[in-house]
Amino acid sequence: FVRGLRWLGPYSPRWGCSDLAALATAKIPRRRTPRNFRTRSQMLRQLIPEIASSRGRALQTPRFPHLRGLISLGERQLEGFLRWRDLLGEAERVAAEALAERQASLNFDDVINLQYTSGTTGFPKGAMLTHHNLLNNAFWIGERLSFTHRDRLCIPVPFYHCFGMVVGNLTCVARGATMVLPAPHFSPLPTLQAIAQERCTAVHGVPTMFIAELDHPQFREFDLTSLRTGVMAGAPCPIEIMKRVMAEMHCEQITIGCGMTEASPICNMTEADDPIDVRVSTVGQVMPHQEQKVIDPTTGRILPRGAQGELCYRGYHVMRGYYNNPQATRDAIDASGWLHSGDLAVMDEAGYVRITGRIKDMICRGGEKIFPREVEEFLFRHPKIAEAYVIGVPDDYYGEQVVAWIKLKDGAEVTAAQIQEFCKGQIMNYKIPRYVKFVTEFPTTVTGKVQKFRMREISAEELGVR
Repeated sequence: FVRGLRWLGPYSPRWGCSDLAALATAKIPRRRTPRNFRTRSQMLRQLIPEIASSRGRALQTPRFPHLRGLISLGERQLEGFLRWRDLLGEAERVAAEALAERQASLNFDDVINLQYTSGTTGFPKGAMLTHHNLLNNAFWIGERLSFTHRDRLCIPVPFYHCFGMVVGNLTCVARGATMVLPAPHFSPLPTLQAIAQERCTAVHGVPTMFIAELDHPQFREFDLTSLRTGVMAGAPCPIEIMKRVMAEMHCEQITIGCGMTEASPICNMTEADDPIDVRVSTVGQVMPHQEQKVIDPTTGRILPRGAQGELCYRGYHVMRGYYNNPQATRDAIDASGWLHSGDLAVMDEAGYVRITGRIKDMICRGGEKIFPREVEEFLFRHPKIAEAYVIGVPDDYYGEQVVAWIKLKDGAEVTAAQIQEFCKGQIMNYKIPRYVKFVTEFPTTVTGKVQKFRMREISAEELGVR
């Protein structure tokens, strides 16, 4: 474990408290676990069998030599765990001098958080983020949102992810805004209820969350007129969904945020007073005190404005590196300190950035390059389509073929042939999906991001291609 809090936790008000405790002390050797963690306590007991024999004493386990205890958020006393309320009691017994000594030992660039990536492209990696990374990013996010103490932010995204922890929790702390937590796990109905009942002025979410809220059968029953702004981020934001959020949820100042866990996380963000066409078609300009460039991914040379290439970041927000993974760190951050995002992007003359896809997601069919985002945006125009994602699968003749995974709106019926006919004459023939798969849900991470690598694996297996 890196120097810092050693914890594992849920989406909970107590998580926010612990987040602040980490910023203040940063060395408590305990691990925090929820009552109903997805794999429950069996997983911890398998990993740490010494729990059974600790009986309230300091935990000693060779597998995790720095771990000294575990904390449960429940009221029930679990063997080997310290209850949350008992921990608060311990805090009251810490001498002011001891606390001051601990605080004085901290450095601004100490690693405070070991934040695991979402696993959208493969196995998650632990990004080492510092006090300096997180607090500065949170402050400038609040500036872009024009947050004050009068704002009330609904946070349906989890706190164990950078979106909830930084864009939600720490941004509110930095600006004095109120946090509203609708439910232990995301559900569209409690989110809508919380916005209406608490008169929230802002709401955050990934696109799939906003889609679930907009398409909920009870959506029209809620008064959402208190909403002003919020951040839609975590995945490419379909233009049509952005427009619906502005019109139907009254979020006229909704912003788009873009970045990555390794960058603490926000690198680009639109502003409330940006023209509507800019807010629905770009991810905004670079955040203050950060650098960006668009490069040719093959040569590394900087490209002119308007040219498509890989988006790279440099500045206070870039992680220290991946925990215990120096090779992955070298692959991500070059010798000049530039973090390579893997995103394909275009920067216009005014500095606004448009994400066009992922380098790994690009499809090459018969020598023609196809960017899934372009096809996805077109499919979203179909009146019966709720969500659509495009991937490539191997093909003996063309190299790759286009596959569209489509979720229809409730009660809608349409065939693959009708989808293909809808595309004809509107997009280039080679971009029209060769295969169409209708689904009721997509493989996602726990934070709601679609896992395209899993979609490729599933489609390749179903089609019998490798």
